[in-house]
Amino acid sequence: MMFKKIFLFLALSYIAFAQVVYEPLHRDVYSFLSRLSQKSIIVFDDQVRPVSRKYIAQKLIEASEKLDQLTSLEKEELDFYNQDFKREFDFINDVKTDSSELTIVGYDSGKRLRLFGYRDNLFSINLSPILGIKIGTRDNEKLSHIWNGIYTYGYIDKYIGFSFDFRDNLEQGNTIDKHKGFSNVTGVDARTDENIIDYPPNKMEYSGLDAVIATDWSWGSFSFGKDFHEWGYAESGLLVLSQKPPSYGFIKLDIKPVDWLRFNYMHGWLSSDVLDSNSFFYTETGTLSFDYINKYFAHHSITLTPLDGLDLSLGESIVYDDEIEFLYLIPIMFFRVADHQLSNQTNEAGGNSQFFFSASSKGQIKNTHLYGTLFIDEITLSGLFDSYKQRNQLGFTFGGSITDLPVENLTAKIEYTKIYPFVYQHYIQTSDYKSANYILGHWIGHNADLIYASLKYRILRGLQATLWGQYIRKGEDGNVEQQYYIQPQPPFLFGLRKNYGYLGVEIKYEYTHELFAKLNFQTTNSSIQQTDLSFIDTRLNEFYFSVYYGL
Repeated sequence: MMFKKIFLFLALSYIAFAQVVYEPLHRDVYSFLSRLSQKSIIVFDDQVRPVSRKYIAQKLIEASEKLDQLTSLEKEELDFYNQDFKREFDFINDVKTDSSELTIVGYDSGKRLRLFGYRDNLFSINLSPILGIKIGTRDNEKLSHIWNGIYTYGYIDKYIGFSFDFRDNLEQGNTIDKHKGFSNVTGVDARTDENIIDYPPNKMEYSGLDAVIATDWSWGSFSFGKDFHEWGYAESGLLVLSQKPPSYGFIKLDIKPVDWLRFNYMHGWLSSDVLDSNSFFYTETGTLSFDYINKYFAHHSITLTPLDGLDLSLGESIVYDDEIEFLYLIPIMFFRVADHQLSNQTNEAGGNSQFFFSASSKGQIKNTHLYGTLFIDEITLSGLFDSYKQRNQLGFTFGGSITDLPVENLTAKIEYTKIYPFVYQHYIQTSDYKSANYILGHWIGHNADLIYASLKYRILRGLQATLWGQYIRKGEDGNVEQQYYIQPQPPFLFGLRKNYGYLGVEIKYEYTHELFAKLNFQTTNSSIQQTDLSFIDTRLNEFYFSVYYGL
């Protein structure tokens, strides 16, 4: 017993646990550092997001050491972001305070305006309100969106970092999007007239809550909580993990033992939206009580970095239901093989596994980022090149961006995504690649492709304008018989066609930290094929103005 205690003490001392807080995915500091990495000024590893605030602070320090390579606007942006990371700079430099620091509606020692902040050598916390209003029109009907909440994060001693994000939302208008299905907007579980008796048809309410506790050490980190996750690159949508579904519970392990190798693992608790027939019973009031079937998700990937800025990744995931399987809690387990063992080689008793690959090159070509992702939901090697027998359910994205060429502070991007029929689908509803009925990956779903292009110009610190456009082709969803039994499988874009053309403009200004004003205009041209093979064309215009504090 004494030996075990001594061993545990030595192991913990060697690891040297420290605090870590993850930066929310919607912060503009991500695009700032990614752009510097694209210009080979720093190396920024952001394929798996979110990343920690300490890691971001380290990259800001590295950028500060290369001021001669920054544009005048980038220097202003760097100063602005530096103000927000004073606490993390002190962690990195092991700076101790002589006394506690309390900030109430004022500027902290980093010259960052805060509603509330406190720090001493043991404990620190920052709190920000979340307040926002968006008004506009959709299809010539007035819409409004009001949200409020609170975001807080902090550190406890040398071991624990935490964050908490709560927000409440109210949308009103005759043309509000109650499902947020075919769009890149995060899905919601809302109160509407579709699920609440006598609820107003022009109104919907929903809330979001995310909370994370984490710790890290010199070569890795561990976290658990409820949050959003992203894997890969693309502005128009992500094939593997995206912010399309609502956030979900998770445990996460990230390891980087050497500069050229990293390993990422996550186990998630998803929402199946499938009723458990064994849970039905009537309460004493005569109402029906029921539960949903449990749904889980395991994901891991390994990334090699042979050159600065060049990342090659291979990953695997599995979606399963009912009970938590111990084998999927082993980070280095081969999920596909484990599934075969657990199911006794029976599809009806197993989970739904996926493989994915990614390549990313930042700066190998001057000021350029090239990237691509391949997602394999199912593939039949015996019929790989046989058009009659093949069942190749896969999707891919490739794209690239170039910045500061030929115009300083201008970034151009182009992407193409193609998702073959029945990707993300599964005949067992609790094993499809979804949570809360939203795809974990790309929002366009299967049997579709997309081409996207954008121009983003940063006018001054905090002010940027984006012109973007995309074109989507979408076929029918099909059915189980077409997916599993018909040979050959239906071709890409089978069924009646839907074509969508989008053109949008966004102007966003961050006046000071977390205080924004934003203007959006978007026009959508839809062409929907009918049973007589003719098309009906429609146009939808949307215009919004929003002011908000907190992200």
